[in-house]
Amino acid sequence: MTAQRNRRTSRTTWLLACAVLASLAGCSTPAEKARPEALATKQAPARPAAEGKKAAPAGLPGMPPVLDAKDVYAADRPNALSPVVKNYPSRVYVPNTNSNTVSVIDPRTYKVIETIPVGEQPQHVVPSWDMKTLWVNNDRGNTLTPIDPKTGRAGKTVDVHDPYNLYFTPNGKYAIVMASLDRELVFRDAHTMNREKTVPVSCYGVNHADFSADGRYFIVSCEFSGELLKVDTEKMKVVGQQRLPFQGAMPQDVKISPDGKTFYIADMMADGMWVLDGDKFTTPKLLPTGKGCHGLYVSRDSKEMYVSNRGEGSISIFDFPKNKLTKKWHLPNGGSPDMGGVSADGKVLWLSGRYNAEVYAIDTTSGKELARIPVGDGPHGLAVYPQPGRYSLGHTGIFR
Repeated sequence: MTAQRNRRTSRTTWLLACAVLASLAGCSTPAEKARPEALATKQAPARPAAEGKKAAPAGLPGMPPVLDAKDVYAADRPNALSPVVKNYPSRVYVPNTNSNTVSVIDPRTYKVIETIPVGEQPQHVVPSWDMKTLWVNNDRGNTLTPIDPKTGRAGKTVDVHDPYNLYFTPNGKYAIVMASLDRELVFRDAHTMNREKTVPVSCYGVNHADFSADGRYFIVSCEFSGELLKVDTEKMKVVGQQRLPFQGAMPQDVKISPDGKTFYIADMMADGMWVLDGDKFTTPKLLPTGKGCHGLYVSRDSKEMYVSNRGEGSISIFDFPKNKLTKKWHLPNGGSPDMGGVSADGKVLWLSGRYNAEVYAIDTTSGKELARIPVGDGPHGLAVYPQPGRYSLGHTGIFR
């Protein structure tokens, strides 16, 4: 337990140092100067429910209908690209937190083909709800940098304070900024990024989230106080809060099960996933996965979830139908697998190596490391793009 507290203290000290550096940074251009092509359209094309699938009940007003009541990821099948993104070049965008750049990787050659300068401390590359823009979250720079995934060109920055992470409501109306150090959830217009409503929170370090199947609420992890929030999407109001039953808990990524009944929350200090009934919001149970459990990514067939264990250089495989861990892949020569995503065809898992200035490409069938690619310093929330799906809920790519 002492080691856990020491790691948490070291992490907190690092963040305080970052905050001091942030005070020296200048401001970027105002939100209203963001280029027009970065602004999202109001509605993504909907697809009819798959033949033979039971229709799901209506969800959040304005939200595209759920395709399959038994699988929220039904639109994410291999290479099922929306007409919006089908002609975009396949790339891996890697935000290098300590280098203030985004490395762009060609997944066919496993080579960095471009390095894009962005703002201070980019944390995540986030696809917009309509999937036409990639937003780079420059946390300490207090800006978002839009990248056009069709051309790979960066646009003018938009002033957004403390954008550690970014999500979108399922109806595409609002962007939700995870203002970690500000202790706020900030609802902004999904197109202009103008502030619409600020929701102060009493927990510390809001960072990751995922939405219920009907989109009516979402679960948020609070990294620095070891808590979870339940937020009503339409009312933009915290309706539940609980502290995780583990001393020094540090919850990270959040992901809902295909059937929409369970939320999984990675915890880098508890070394496993918390298993939560989101509807009831009762005390979750811990499922150990490995040291430094961090990122959660669902396979293209919705049968498995890849769990990155940053502290031990491994990936655990959780089987949804069997409701248990079935495999563990270890990176050769170790590493620090963090955040990432799955290729459009579902064959490759891409993860950033947070403390090793590298990116890992992993075969999702065998667990074999296909490539280890040098990038900038402190690679974090990389986005594989484009990916299948009708619309994006944010983070490094949560598609429905």
